[in-house]
Amino acid sequence: MKTSPGLLLVCILNWLCMAMAHAQPAIFQGADMKLGAQLIQEHQCASCHVNKVGGNGDAIYKPQGRIQTPALLRGMVEHCNTELNLSLFPEEVTAVAAVLSRDHYRFK
Repeated sequence: MKTSPGLLLVCILNWLCMAMAHAQPAIFQGADMKLGAQLIQEHQCASCHVNKVGGNGDAIYKPQGRIQTPALLRGMVEHCNTELNLSLFPEEVTAVAAVLSRDHYRFK
């Protein structure tokens, strides 16, 4: 069976677009996204954010000028970990920050 060059090009471009859509900053490469989502749920992050900013809690994301890089986001998650005595391991902090980056900040 012969594949046309046009079809091959379309397949390659499609694959590249899908890969870019899921691209994460280097600091979050290899982060366990499933674990991060689980930890966010388990530690009830959303309810704490609602208590802090009201509404549905989403206003806590992207505070004006504060979190502008992936490293600052990870640092903020580490701050929550320390302040709330969550006892998360470094890789868990990274996993939570990676999920927040994907869902709210969309850092490249």
